[in-house]
Amino acid sequence: MATIYLYFNAFIYAALALWCTLAPTDTAVAVGYETLSRSGMSEYLVVYGGLEFGLALFFVWCVHSGMQRAGVAFSLALYVPIVLYRFATVIHQWPVASITLGTGILEIVLLLGAIVAWRSVRA
Repeated sequence: MATIYLYFNAFIYAALALWCTLAPTDTAVAVGYETLSRSGMSEYLVVYGGLEFGLALFFVWCVHSGMQRAGVAFSLALYVPIVLYRFATVIHQWPVASITLGTGILEIVLLLGAIVAWRSVRA
């Protein structure tokens, strides 16, 4: 279970990194950044391209090095605060775009997957 979960995370982050890198203006506008200065675009590409690609590599490394437990623990450390922040900000900033809600649903699914995977690697 943990291996599949980690590969799924790697796939999601690699796909998002590629999409944001190849179409940064479109993806930035889709998530609510109406305009970005050159510095803002650099920051967007670093976080949405570079960081997400780094996360993909980390999740693959966890599988190939036998570190599934660490990868799942990292996922919990990542998704618990993300889901809490998403929930709070969606309520505070309501109404939000459908892509924001869709991203939140994906984050909840990834958190639930991390909980299930954690139970499988703890046993």
